[in-house]
Amino acid sequence: MLGAFFAALGALTFALNNATLRRGVLTGTVMQAMAVTVPVGSAGFLVLAAVAGAIPALLTFPPIAAAWMAGQGIVHFVIGRFFNYRANQLVGVNLSAPVVQLQVAVAMLLAVLTMHEPFTVLQSIGAILMLAGSFATQTQSSKRSTAKAAAPASLSPAMQVATTTSRPEIERKVAFTPRYFAGYLFSSCAAVAYGVSPLMVRLAFDRAPQASVLAGGVIAYAAATLVFSLLLLRPAVRRDISGLKRENVRWFLWAAVLVTASQGFVYASLAVAPLMVVTPILQLSLIFRIFLSWLINREYEVLSAGVIVGSIAAIVGSILVSLNTDFAVTALALPEAISSALRFRLAGSP
Repeated sequence: MLGAFFAALGALTFALNNATLRRGVLTGTVMQAMAVTVPVGSAGFLVLAAVAGAIPALLTFPPIAAAWMAGQGIVHFVIGRFFNYRANQLVGVNLSAPVVQLQVAVAMLLAVLTMHEPFTVLQSIGAILMLAGSFATQTQSSKRSTAKAAAPASLSPAMQVATTTSRPEIERKVAFTPRYFAGYLFSSCAAVAYGVSPLMVRLAFDRAPQASVLAGGVIAYAAATLVFSLLLLRPAVRRDISGLKRENVRWFLWAAVLVTASQGFVYASLAVAPLMVVTPILQLSLIFRIFLSWLINREYEVLSAGVIVGSIAAIVGSILVSLNTDFAVTALALPEAISSALRFRLAGSP
């Protein structure tokens, strides 16, 4: 029960992170967002590790495992986060999230190909549902937007551009127009990066099964912060970040705190509950995102029946993919013929 509660909090805080980040990138840039969230997240995770007494474990972390965790931090917190933030900026959370959720299918595919883990008929049905859900959000939403008003016709083009980068009360007067192709492209890239990330964690802890998870997280965040710091050597990046507005800082800070809290709740849930219980509950973040996006960013999100139905399909699909098939068919008490069919392995070791 406690593990399920922590997992639900993890899903909620992750959805809140997406909503607050989305508000910040409306008038800020992706690099500005990362300049706040990466180092603040690193510091926050370091505090979590210190509170849990995991800092001494850094000294005993095997080098090969540390290398995998460092790589995971770069892939997840720099590359994946950049693509995800950019997708949020281009099409909003409601449209990008179901596509990014395909990370579960990517992770499963890589696990089958590289770790020879089983892939059953039930999981294939889940993968199909995830794909159908992501496509539903794309095909049904391209004709609709929840933006309430457009920029006044009397404004010049230069003044219309200025309104998108000024005070919050002015920015709300400008309609949000999703850029679908680019948004879905970045969402897909984020799904790939986030799907590769768990495999790297798995490889790290296969080589250090007794290592501290929190210590590994500190290594991952430290590597991500170092790589992002190197980007500051580019003058264009420094100019971009130097333009960070005060009203955006608070949104990015909230996003950084919330994503760190989310990761802490996920680790806490995994410490007291099985993975097959935690993972499906975490998929509820899609439902939380829809509600919170409507609550916080309703003028800058696309919300339609297609988005809702597609998101629900993606959630069900991700649960089916992530659940242990034997556990699922037993819990559902299905007839033996159906259970046997769903257990049938399409790939993976027997």
